[in-house]
Amino acid sequence: MPELDDILAVIMGGGQGTRLYPLTKLRSKPAVPIAGKYRLIDTTLSNCINSGIYRIAVLTQFNTVSLHKHITRTYNFDTFHTGWVQILAAEQTPESADWYQGTADAVRKQLNEIQVTGAEHTLILAGDHLYRMNYKEMADYHIKNDADVTVAVQPVLKKDAPRFGLLKREEDGRISDFVEKPKDAATQNKFISSDDEERPFLGSMGIYLFKTQVLVDLLHNYPDYDDFGGDIIPKAIETNNVFGFGFDGYWRDIGTIRAYYDTNLELTRADAEFNFYSKKSPIYTHARYLPGSIVEDSHLKEVLLADGCKIRQADITHSLVGLRSRIRAGARIKDSIVMGADHYVTKEASEIPVGVGRNCDIEGVILDKNVSLGEGVVIKPFARGVDMDEENFVVRDGIVIIPKNTNIPAGTRITPEDI
Repeated sequence: MPELDDILAVIMGGGQGTRLYPLTKLRSKPAVPIAGKYRLIDTTLSNCINSGIYRIAVLTQFNTVSLHKHITRTYNFDTFHTGWVQILAAEQTPESADWYQGTADAVRKQLNEIQVTGAEHTLILAGDHLYRMNYKEMADYHIKNDADVTVAVQPVLKKDAPRFGLLKREEDGRISDFVEKPKDAATQNKFISSDDEERPFLGSMGIYLFKTQVLVDLLHNYPDYDDFGGDIIPKAIETNNVFGFGFDGYWRDIGTIRAYYDTNLELTRADAEFNFYSKKSPIYTHARYLPGSIVEDSHLKEVLLADGCKIRQADITHSLVGLRSRIRAGARIKDSIVMGADHYVTKEASEIPVGVGRNCDIEGVILDKNVSLGEGVVIKPFARGVDMDEENFVVRDGIVIIPKNTNIPAGTRITPEDI
């Protein structure tokens, strides 16, 4: 079985993340907050650490400041540890003046840094997924089969087939065919792999373990292939031993506003499929020294509440309340994500205090960091499928998003009846 010191983890830092806009207006996808106090990238980095993989490179390019700050403040091993988390930012070189053109191109542009580590195997990961996985099990499977490439796969819902790379896996585990995000039913039907009517397909999780030399050869031999899913993996199936490692645990691709919203609200339930409570495999994040939250004369049901909050005479249902949130008397919050604030506000800089004002009524909403709602603001969800871009808010698939640092004046109504 492989020594985990022989594995280098390479985490994709994400492109523009247009499907998560406006949450990605000021930050990259992996830096988007989740579960009240974490960032999306925390789960992938924690999986590496919990799996015993301590050499980790994060490839970044778009809106990187927030992500860089989080990584450098959080993931520091002590001087007696051989591990490291290194940021490999897009850069101009004598060989290339271009930005990363895709996942494979990003790795291609950093091949020198990857080869310098001497790692025999390279694990390619995404920074915007929510899951808990022991990569050692995948590495053991990879070595046992003498695979050139191993792809983590799991059953896919029929309705989600257009969002994933679908594949055929033979009885010995070898992948014999692959198609990236097929839109038409005829193509999808060619990849039905089980009698499970709900999840008839096998899909790629975007997790790839390469023999490093195979990775180098593929990227050099096909210089115009910019993506792993659409280009490199299908070509590797033709020329190399490519195997599928089955994973049937909890896994979510946080690629859209709807997926982000639904996944966060799932975490508020006591019986949530995924939770952050695990002694063996904790999810790490930036250590903050915040006081416990104060809740005064309020009603809370199915609420995930983070540290440092003050809630007074409020009614909150099936919602997430993030760090340093301020929710004032008479507020009603339902089916919403309140991200909180980056800092405590000791002196109000405007007439509208940071947080949710008195007697606000919000439902089906995402309030990004440092949002201020004046007294009596009413926000309601729109019908599914509705998209809208306004000065102070955005609607995606019916979900209202108030962008970071936005002030909404007292008495404002953002509802289907008023817009």
